[in-house]
Amino acid sequence: MFEKLQADYRRFLEIEQALLDPAVTADVSRVTALSKERGRIAKMAVLYGRYLDLGKQIEEAEALLDAESDADMRSYAEGELAILRGRQETDAENLRNLLYDRESGADHAAMIVEIRAGAGGDEAALFARDLYEMYRRYSETMGWKFELLDMEATELGGFREVSFSLNGEGAFRCLQFESGGHRVQRVPQTETQGRIHTSAATVAVLPEPEDVEIEIRNEDLQIDVMRSGGPGGQHQNKTESGVRITHLPSGIVVNCRDERSQHKNKAKAFRVLRTRLYDQLHESAQNQRDQARRTLIGSGDRSQRIRTYNFPQNRVTDHRIGLTLYNLDQVIQGDLAGLTKALIDHDRREQLGDI
Repeated sequence: MFEKLQADYRRFLEIEQALLDPAVTADVSRVTALSKERGRIAKMAVLYGRYLDLGKQIEEAEALLDAESDADMRSYAEGELAILRGRQETDAENLRNLLYDRESGADHAAMIVEIRAGAGGDEAALFARDLYEMYRRYSETMGWKFELLDMEATELGGFREVSFSLNGEGAFRCLQFESGGHRVQRVPQTETQGRIHTSAATVAVLPEPEDVEIEIRNEDLQIDVMRSGGPGGQHQNKTESGVRITHLPSGIVVNCRDERSQHKNKAKAFRVLRTRLYDQLHESAQNQRDQARRTLIGSGDRSQRIRTYNFPQNRVTDHRIGLTLYNLDQVIQGDLAGLTKALIDHDRREQLGDI
């Protein structure tokens, strides 16, 4: 890790020095190029510089502690040393995350999550609703922006399908491995004899493209309006505010019915379409890049069973890394930190080694 960081740090210092040179600043095109390069590495380089500075402060504090004989002064110095070491470890973890995001392609801030009920009828739809609430609560604890894009509800309050967007630092890093089949084992609300049923739902996590031009031609689109499927009582039976966009070349179909405004639904539908096209166009390159990762973390294919939620045993098992936790009650309420950290750490070791 440190070899990669040192190279960035040295280059950052070189650029900083170059931008102070009158001969360089007289060349507008060179200044522009250097400024762009600086912007790409500044966050990591500045943090690494602070990490190095903390290392020097720790060395100085340790030297003073070794030379100090007064008990009170030693106690004070030990407290200061503990604070410095804590700060350095925090910076080290942040550096690991930044480097991992860059190397693994997990540096997206925005993403779209789609959840669909699988086998299991009404119980599968209720489980899809539980997964939706789980991710929504988790996003709240992480301080990410959450936006519902579309949902198709059932009479019992479940979701046949639902999609939403998340935007925030570390969002895609934390949830990139949620794609796949999720299985639930529990006694359904509709079960009168107390029997445990198994149902399933699929999750797709799609990075939302940023500063990437996705060409969508009007002649490739079929746009239909329909009655809204969102809340509103009689309203949804009177207005055709829902929008369905079909991208004819790819066959991708996007529905958005959550908003009462047809204009807003159309804007949301285009965001989802753009994200799915981006995912489709980059799938081949991503498959090649992630060849090694898939041997451990799994393909993320939506038909692959990645996790089981067993309610009678309060157990959640991620089958890809063999992790079992006995706090399903907390996980389903949005406490995903244990799962996401284990998956990231596992993948990070494969990508970058023990950093």
